[in-house]
Amino acid sequence: MAAVTARVRVLLVEDQTLVREGLVSLLSFAKDLEVAGQAADGDEALEKIETLRPDVVLLDIRLPRRNGLEVLQEARRRGAVPPTLILTTFDDDALLFDALKAGARGFLLKDVTFERLTAAIREVAAGGSLVRPAVTERAIRSLSGAAQRFESAEIPERLTAREREVLRLFSAGLSNREIGDALGVVEGTVKNHVHSILQKLGVRDRSRAMLKGIELGYF
Repeated sequence: MAAVTARVRVLLVEDQTLVREGLVSLLSFAKDLEVAGQAADGDEALEKIETLRPDVVLLDIRLPRRNGLEVLQEARRRGAVPPTLILTTFDDDALLFDALKAGARGFLLKDVTFERLTAAIREVAAGGSLVRPAVTERAIRSLSGAAQRFESAEIPERLTAREREVLRLFSAGLSNREIGDALGVVEGTVKNHVHSILQKLGVRDRSRAMLKGIELGYF
């Protein structure tokens, strides 16, 4: 008789009922994943983390009572930080990098595809991460340290909303292919966005673009 493979138990933390129910429905199609519990606010999330001991937590960054960052920080204080993926829309998500610093393994846009969502959960459950550690650490140091200025246009041209998304994603260490998967576009389109971002900010490379983006308030 073939051995039965244990399913990955997921705790879904999201305050918007329609979004939460939609994610539950999506995950039900993956036979190796199981929604072990749901929470609609930060306090409930901490309670479920302790009682359910999920394999992976899908955690909204903006929640009632405690936001996602505060949930991670409190879970760490209690000595129980499960593998966690942050759910974000990137609308003013200044908490994102602090959440990565607090122990999150990566982040996903809320309109992520089914394939990307399930692959991310499996990767994190297996001990992986969606963000390259060295790049993440550099981004965190840049956010928390003194401002560094590089050569740039005196008055940089403003980035479009999509370019701001691409900037945030590559600043967190995602490759062009990974960015394309997250945004639902082909890799060539991402390369075009990156080229435009560098031109508009007047910088030579992605590291300088990230720092210029911090300086201009894009994070």
